[in-house]
Amino acid sequence: MTELRERVPGDRWPRVPGGLRKPHWAWLVAIAAFVALVGAAGFRAAPSVLIDPLHAEFGWSRGTISAAVSINLLLYGLISPFAAALMERFGMRKVVAWALLLVSAGSGLTVFMTSSWQLLLCWGVLVGVGTGSMALAFVATVTSRWFVRHKGLVSGVLTAAGAAGQLVFLPVVAMLATDHGWRSASLVISAAALVVVPIVLLLLRDNPADVGTTALGAPEDAPPEPAPATGNAAARAVQVLRDAVRSPTFWLLAGGFAICGASTNGLIGTHFVPAAHDHGMPHTTAAGLLALVGIFDVAGTIASGWLTDRVDPRKLLATYYVLRGASLLVLPMLFAPTTEPPMWAFIVFYGLDWVATVPPTVALCRERFGNAAGPIVFGWVFASHQVGAAIAAFGAGVTRDQLGSYDLAWYVAGGLCAVAALMSISIRPDGAKGGLFTSHSAEAARRVARDD
Repeated sequence: MTELRERVPGDRWPRVPGGLRKPHWAWLVAIAAFVALVGAAGFRAAPSVLIDPLHAEFGWSRGTISAAVSINLLLYGLISPFAAALMERFGMRKVVAWALLLVSAGSGLTVFMTSSWQLLLCWGVLVGVGTGSMALAFVATVTSRWFVRHKGLVSGVLTAAGAAGQLVFLPVVAMLATDHGWRSASLVISAAALVVVPIVLLLLRDNPADVGTTALGAPEDAPPEPAPATGNAAARAVQVLRDAVRSPTFWLLAGGFAICGASTNGLIGTHFVPAAHDHGMPHTTAAGLLALVGIFDVAGTIASGWLTDRVDPRKLLATYYVLRGASLLVLPMLFAPTTEPPMWAFIVFYGLDWVATVPPTVALCRERFGNAAGPIVFGWVFASHQVGAAIAAFGAGVTRDQLGSYDLAWYVAGGLCAVAALMSISIRPDGAKGGLFTSHSAEAARRVARDD
């Protein structure tokens, strides 16, 4: 068919016999990325509904089980910048395919567990590294390589894939764990990860040139794509971090985002289901409520992106953290055996706020650290998000073991959100240059520009 292709500008595949046009391959890449991201989010969130079944069968403390979740969350963030480097070196297809195989192995091997260290290895290390290789750095790579037009839209949709994964998997995993045991749930997750691998290999391509086209929306006379970087991308990521830590703005962003992770993935994402079960709510009902958070998360993320283009991102972040903290302070009073209207109100409100912090945080990284270093800086800020999540996941589990209740964890998280709001509003306005590439770091700016 190669000889029958006719080049068309911009955002279409070549014309095929009969005058029909296929969608641009960029949309197929986006579909493959979306499916992989949905799976990654679902696989990573699944342990939250397995805490009680594992505790009941093995007698492991909730602190021990939460430690596996903490390792998972920690690696999910810390792997992200280096996964981007691996994608530069070996390509997205290979990295994502191997990541899915790691997730499948990590989940499937849990059915043979006899000791708690095996849980730490499987759910913590293997699933953590696998899902971390498909984090936000993957989104940035897909959109930057394949999209000129609709870049913001696709970025938002792929970011929201995490909510979709939670929506799809949590109720299913909870139902399987309740009706057929946690081993059945683990095997389904393992099989689901394997099913995604052929989709990735079939549709995901590293660059438009691989299929004889250009990025979606690129002009017909666009210059050739640059050759893949030959330098050590991982070393460059570490160098940008070394330069970024000289800026107070980095610490304020990283500190606020660490609290963001603690109050979302670490606390609600990991412990909402067992906390609700403590008050008599069935696991399946609690998992369904947590899944609903994902629905409203999509709307909240899109709205936050729209607001970020029109409102000072610092003020948006401060507002989001204050509202989130207030909702966490009242949460202990809302738990009941059944879902009452106040709990529904919490789910809607909290869902809208879940990842609303991402668009303004990305914008601040880009504004303060520049287009070249900004995405890498955000990768490290996101790593701090997962460090906070890991600490909260472990700390809340220990709190439940020691006090018999999660109440203290909710109150501490609510107070920390107030601290995050203060940190966000303390970031210097855009006019007051305090970012990475000020006079004390001019050499860093030249170095990054040279490397890019």
